[in-house]
Formats: sequence, structure tokens, C-alpha cells
Amino acid sequence: MDSKTPSTTDLTDAERIDRLRLIRSDNVGPRTFRSLINHFGSARTALSRLPDLARRGGAARPGRIYSEEDARAELAASERLGVHLLAPGEDGYPPRLSELDDAPPLLGVRGVRDVLMRPIIAVVGSRNASGAGLKFAGSIARDLGEAGFMVASGLARGIDAAAHRASLASGTIAVLAGGHDRVYPPEHEDLLAELIDAGGAAISEMPLGHAPRARDFPRRNRLISGVALGVVVVEAAHRSGSLITARIAAEQGREVFAVPGSPLDPRAAGTNDLIKQGATLTTEASDVINAVEPIMGRPPSLREPDDEPLASEPDAGDRARIIDLLGPTPVLLDDLIRMAGASPAIVRTVLLELELAGRLERHGGGLVSLV
Repeated sequence: MDSKTPSTTDLTDAERIDRLRLIRSDNVGPRTFRSLINHFGSARTALSRLPDLARRGGAARPGRIYSEEDARAELAASERLGVHLLAPGEDGYPPRLSELDDAPPLLGVRGVRDVLMRPIIAVVGSRNASGAGLKFAGSIARDLGEAGFMVASGLARGIDAAAHRASLASGTIAVLAGGHDRVYPPEHEDLLAELIDAGGAAISEMPLGHAPRARDFPRRNRLISGVALGVVVVEAAHRSGSLITARIAAEQGREVFAVPGSPLDPRAAGTNDLIKQGATLTTEASDVINAVEPIMGRPPSLREPDDEPLASEPDAGDRARIIDLLGPTPVLLDDLIRMAGASPAIVRTVLLELELAGRLERHGGGLVSLV
């Protein structure tokens, strides 16, 4: 197993605590976590270096580092709720999700872990769904379940809920935007309990007590597509969350399926556009099954990220030149490296320092900008 997905099968209690402390510390996201582990070798060593890296990035004061006491309390509370915090490589951590460079370092899993190791298809769509859309979502989810696939969705109103309900018997996976104890929408708490009792599962990367905010849903969407072989979009208006899921799915190397609809219905505008852009036109489950069967035994086709080690410490000139090239408009990392005339290791180190100082924002597609 390469450095992109380090072997974490059989994490010790101490390693799990250290990983939890690192990912819950200020300004540490999944990509930053991975860079820190690749460079320092362990979460414990990375934790000790956070203050110095943030200072070099221009932070006035070090960010909050999650305490061991808080980490132990979170683990205990999670266990009481039946939530297991799993690392990539551990049984129950979805294998295809673990291949992504922004895979959660610890994923909260509740329910039957085995279902997350089976082939998964995501079904998503409009919250304000039409009757026809709800009927089709239920039909395709049921047929996929009967064909041996797990159906994943986001527990939202409309298409998501219809897909979950139709696949209860075969098993379904709810991907949550908030903590396991902060279900959104609240009226779907019973649906979540039902799908878990029926042998399904729920996953979240958020801590207990975290109520979902608007910006958490795109993060959740990357998990919906990340666990799956492909994503079926049943209904989606222009600029909808389901189209975000479809875009992320394509970036992750997943298959994208779109159900056509009337050009007079705005809820079909997004799916019709997806078909124009190359998504597989889908009218029945066999369209999905025939497309994913050839790739079921293969990992997703992703561009390998550059895991060149970080530089020990860029000099003042390199740091100033790289920061001057950044601004509020996102720029491609490859372009930044070229314009800076510095090695990838130096540029990545400066970006890591800025991120830990709370000054950098990462976007999809390798884009970065100053906050």
C-alpha cells in the first residue's frame, strides 16, 4: 500500500487518539492531514510541529490543538452511540473512499460495517421532487438493491429519502452532513433509525454535536460519490446540490448517470444538461449495472497526486514570492509552481504553512486561494 493510503489496519488506541486530535485541530483538513502524515510520519509528531508551521505561515497565535482529554471524551461518546471511528484500511471503511486524497482520516460509522465493503451506487436528486421523480428513484433503488448493490444517499428530503426507503430491505447507506447525533432534516431521524435497524449504515466525518451548515453539504456530497462506483442523478435543477455531487463524482473518476426529464420541468434541467455533457442516459437499473460491472474489480481512475516530501523550511524569498502570487482568485497548484520558479516541495510547504495559519483555502480541481 502506498503513501496515499497508508496501512492503518489495526490502529492502536494511542494512534487513534493522535489521529483524532490532529484532524480536529484548527485548520487541519483531510488533505492537510495527509501532507502532515506523509512528511512527519506520525500524527503525534505532526501535532508537535503545528505551532511552528502556523507561525511560519503568519499566524498571530497558534491555532487550537485538540486535547487528548477531548479526544478520549469524543471516542467514548461515539462508542455509546454505536459509532466507530475508522481509518482508511480498517474493516468497515469504504475501500473506494480510502483511495481519494481527501478521504476522511477518521470516518464515523454506525450500523453494519460489512455493507460499506460491498459495491455501492449513489442515488441523489431534488429535495422538491416530482411524483414521477420519487417513483423512479424508488424503482431504481429497489432494482439496484435486488441486483446486489448497496444504495447510498444523503438522507435529504425528496429523492434521497425515496431511494433510502425503497432499498431498506437490501441495505442502504446514509451519508450525513452533520454529526451522528445531529440528523438533518430532523424529521428523518426515524428513517435513519429504520435503515440502521434494517441492516444498513450511516457515515459522517463530523464530530458529535456538529449541526450541519450550508458549507458542510458539498463536503458531504464528496463522500456520497466517494463511496460509490457511480452516481445516479434523478432530478436536479440548475445550480443544485445534486449537480455538485455529479461534478465531484466526475472529478473522482466515478460513473455519472442522469435520468432524462421534460424540458418544461425545471427540476429536469440539470439532469438533461448532464446528459448533454456526457453522463450516461439512464431509464432503468440495467443501464447502471451494465456500465459499472466492468469496473467493479478495479480501483477508481485517479490522477496520482505528487507526494514529494515537504521542504524543511523555505527561505524568506521563496515564501514572499509564493504569497505574492496568491490572491482571492483561485489558481492551479501546477501554475503556481511554474510561476514561482520553486520546487513543488517548497510551494507545498508554504501552502501548508498558510493553511495552518488560516490564510489559505483549497478548492476542487487543485485550485488554491488566499482567504
